[in-house]
Amino acid sequence: MKLGWQPRKWLEKKAKRGRKGYPVGTIAFYGPDDRRATKVAVSVVPGPERDPSELRRWFADLGDVRTDETVLREIATFLRGHEVRSVVMADGILGCPHEEGIDYANGGTCPHCPYWAGRDRWAGQLESR
Repeated sequence: MKLGWQPRKWLEKKAKRGRKGYPVGTIAFYGPDDRRATKVAVSVVPGPERDPSELRRWFADLGDVRTDETVLREIATFLRGHEVRSVVMADGILGCPHEEGIDYANGGTCPHCPYWAGRDRWAGQLESR
C-alpha cells in the first residue's frame, strides 16, 4: 500500500543526502530554550556566493514547529516549488526566536528568552566570561 507524499521524510532524506547542487534550501529552528522550537526560518540560496533569493518564516504559539505536520508540509512545498537540489538543516535550535533590533534593542539580550542570555547558540553552552 502506497502512503503518498510524506513531507517530513522528504525533508529528512533531502538533508541526509548532503550537497547536491544549487539552489540550496536552508532550514533553521529557533525557540525560547533548547527544547521547543517556536519559529523556523527557511531560505532558498540560488547559487554560490549569493544571498538568499527567498525567505519565509513559520511560527507556533503552542507546540513545536519541528513536529507540526502542517508546517512541515508547507516548508516542503515551498522548497519543492523553488526546485531546491540540496537541503541544509540545523540539528538543534539555533537561538531565540525574537530578532535583535526588531523585538529588542541591538546589543541587548532578549527579555522574553532568558535561557539564551550569555549562551553560545551553536554549542548551547554558557559562554565563559
